[in-house]
Amino acid sequence: MKIKNKLLGVGIEKMPALAFRCMTLTYRIMDFFYFDKNYLKSIGIQPGQTIIDYGCGPGRYTGMASALVGEKGTVYAVDIHEVAIQTVERKVKKFNLRNVKTVLAEGYHVNLPDKTADMVYAFDMFHMIADTDSFLKELHRLVKTNGQLIIEDGHQPRVSSRYKILKSGKWEIIEDTKDFMRCVPN
Repeated sequence: MKIKNKLLGVGIEKMPALAFRCMTLTYRIMDFFYFDKNYLKSIGIQPGQTIIDYGCGPGRYTGMASALVGEKGTVYAVDIHEVAIQTVERKVKKFNLRNVKTVLAEGYHVNLPDKTADMVYAFDMFHMIADTDSFLKELHRLVKTNGQLIIEDGHQPRVSSRYKILKSGKWEIIEDTKDFMRCVPN
């Protein structure tokens, strides 16, 4: 189990640059064959919203989020990995994504004001968070009072994700689908 956890990144918050590049290549190959263009639509992103793509990685969803929020919206692509931020910055320039801003997180802290986002989504990274209470507290700080958090389990059982979210005392789960959990601030 320990080897599997290391391979999947469980508890390893910042993967080595080589592993990040391998992940990026894997996503490119997967997305070439199939990319669900409706996935972000299903979480409810609306034009004009401010979205935080927390743990954006290589920006797999950032471009789609940019299109969904439109010219009047903003997408903050946040990651703790410098290579992730550099990768997204290249995409921003290449595709002229004027409404996307990159933010390098320091630990869990994101250098943005309180109550910035209408929605924060964290896809395929929750299993990597060692201190989930601190992480969820920071996301709570970033989300507007009427905002939402969308959490995808990543490589951990749903029961573990649910437990961590509810234990934090910061979030209420209002929707539990096969793909994600929709949470609102307590």
